[in-house]
Amino acid sequence: MEKPVVETSKFISLILRHKPETIGVVLDQEGWLLVDTLLEASAQHGIAITRQELKQVVEQKDKKRFELRDGRIRAYHGHSLKVNLNLTAVEPPTYLFHGTAKAWMDSIGSQGILKMKRQYVHLSADPEKAMKVGKRHGVPAVVRVWAAIMHQEGHKFYLSENGVWLTDTVPPQYLEEMNNYSNGHVS
Repeated sequence: MEKPVVETSKFISLILRHKPETIGVVLDQEGWLLVDTLLEASAQHGIAITRQELKQVVEQKDKKRFELRDGRIRAYHGHSLKVNLNLTAVEPPTYLFHGTAKAWMDSIGSQGILKMKRQYVHLSADPEKAMKVGKRHGVPAVVRVWAAIMHQEGHKFYLSENGVWLTDTVPPQYLEEMNNYSNGHVS
């Protein structure tokens, strides 16, 4: 029986974003790993992944987390490891959104949005998508980020190939909590 895609995706995320040493591999400076190396090292450590399972994980419609190129794989973003994703700064839209847990709102209100152990803060152009992210952490909250003003004041933004907006930090003066929810939708 095939492993669920979610289980395989989480394992690959662990290897490509956080702990490649778990299976004894080393990513290159841009976060790439040969697919054959990933599959062989995973199998040697008791986690057999088929090429078909890997393809299913990469092609997930709602969570484009990985890219395949020239027989290699890497995570688009979300790294706690230092990798060079070769991103180019771009001008963001007026607003971006951050999904979080309601329990963290006091901290976010005083400190801003911090990247914590990740390389970047993750933002969405869509408040509904941010809401989905927030739901993964408990009772959801969505924060509107005044991205255009941040950009005008010197903060850099990057757009990953899978549509996630990235920045180093979001100071509290650029944030606005969105409190209006209707049937789980942000308004």
